[in-house]
Amino acid sequence: MTLFINWAVKPFSMAALGWLFLSVLFRPFLPADQIESYMAGLILLAAAPCTAMVFVWSNLSNGEPHFTLSQVALNDAIMVVAFAPIVAFLLGLSAITVPWATLVLSVVLYILVPVAVAQGIRRRKLAEGGAALARLISRLGPLSILALLTTLVLLFGFQGEQILAQPLVIALLAVPILVQVYFNAALAYWLNRVTGEAHCVAAPSALIGASNFFELAVAAAISLFGFTSGAALATVVGVLIEVPVMLSVVRIVTRTKGWYESGRAVQRRAGR
Repeated sequence: MTLFINWAVKPFSMAALGWLFLSVLFRPFLPADQIESYMAGLILLAAAPCTAMVFVWSNLSNGEPHFTLSQVALNDAIMVVAFAPIVAFLLGLSAITVPWATLVLSVVLYILVPVAVAQGIRRRKLAEGGAALARLISRLGPLSILALLTTLVLLFGFQGEQILAQPLVIALLAVPILVQVYFNAALAYWLNRVTGEAHCVAAPSALIGASNFFELAVAAAISLFGFTSGAALATVVGVLIEVPVMLSVVRIVTRTKGWYESGRAVQRRAGR
């Protein structure tokens, strides 16, 4: 269900929502020369499922950690081969031409290289013993948080002027992102309930289906369209609302556990 939402629903639903809101409903309120660029940013955001913060959301919702890890690993593997074709296809439907070389380079730089480096370091430390790897992870923990915060500061620093100068545009771009997040989370949650999955699986499934790998989306948008482009701004809006929106989804799936389990019990009895 999680993979179905991430790869068969989310990118395409975002393209449809982007067209509906940006090209139809909100067109009179947006700069005409930036609408296609905004669309590109939304598509980039939706085509990259989350691979990091989802561990936090899963932990907050008492999700099954091994399931979460397996889904993140699968999404990473699929993203290597599927991100560029899906983005190119959806942007092509929107009449936006992008260089394949830049898309592939983004995947290599922001997925393959980090994974290869991490695997190399992990193998080397495991050869020294499990304790050596544990010590390295404990030292890297604070550094990884600092790196994430630095990334966010730089992102908002580069886009700060546009965010302050265009509050209406920011609010309008947030609408399809919000609709998409809640739609995908609800669909994944409901499908898991219908099929009788445990709540500890359904909760992270809904959260993984709703969240995005915004670092890749922002990097690809900047690489393709530039720092000050509408695409970069649209992906940064995704970053801006990511935490509060995902915390709200966490609250919803935890508060509805009783409702979920009652439906799951009915499904299990029907199965017998």
